[in-house]
Amino acid sequence: MARATSRNARIGWTVAAWFVALLIFFPILYTIITSLKTEQEAIAGFDLIPSFTLESFQTVQSQNNYWRPFTNSVILAVGSTLLALIVAIPAAWAMAFSPTKRTKDILMWMLSTKMMPAVAVLVPIYLIFLRTGLMDTRIGLTVLLMLINLPIVVWMLYTYFREIPGEILEAARMDGASLRDEILYVLTPMAIPGIASTLLLNIILAWNEAFWTIQLTTTNAAPLSAFIASFSSPQGLFWAKLSAASVMAIAPILVLGWFSQKQLVRGLTFGAVK
Repeated sequence: MARATSRNARIGWTVAAWFVALLIFFPILYTIITSLKTEQEAIAGFDLIPSFTLESFQTVQSQNNYWRPFTNSVILAVGSTLLALIVAIPAAWAMAFSPTKRTKDILMWMLSTKMMPAVAVLVPIYLIFLRTGLMDTRIGLTVLLMLINLPIVVWMLYTYFREIPGEILEAARMDGASLRDEILYVLTPMAIPGIASTLLLNIILAWNEAFWTIQLTTTNAAPLSAFIASFSSPQGLFWAKLSAASVMAIAPILVLGWFSQKQLVRGLTFGAVK
């Protein structure tokens, strides 16, 4: 009886998990379906049966070169992530292995900055970019995206580093390891799962950033978020073309997430179970 109850419970939880997963994935699925329709079919109403036409994709590519914003997105996402890791690894090491009585306060302050609405600092950041010549440049956006996601990167790395026994680092110091060697050759290799998941999550966050990339770019550094926004016009929303642009923008990050899901889950649950 107990086995039957346990089996029924597993089936029930499995069905519930699939339902929630499909519910979350449905907007993406409907976007893909809409992108495979003609413009007339897309505006006709809700319909899950596409005509499987690539007309919208061809129109999108002919109106706006896809590869330039794609390249910008790759440079911004990867560049901001690498910069964030360079800054965050030493910071997380200091907070994890040389804490002070203000360490937790600093961590909470860093995290609290993520609660501030982005529009609250739009004007000063816009003026800074305008007066320093960083408007519509990859360098400016890369640094900005790094600063935006830095609190999350530091928090995640701090959590992973706290799970590493301090005795290992002490043994390295006794063997004559310098601070640089300790971070590069002892700490970093042991935290590879955590660093990898942090890297993947930061790439996803930077890739999906739309507010700042739309406000601070026009053409030269415009990523895929601006590429999508370019297909909304005063004449109206062209749903099939907009959906095609969205599919072209999210496809690379969906593929990355699919192939790295095990590493991402492993890193995100690192230290959760002792």
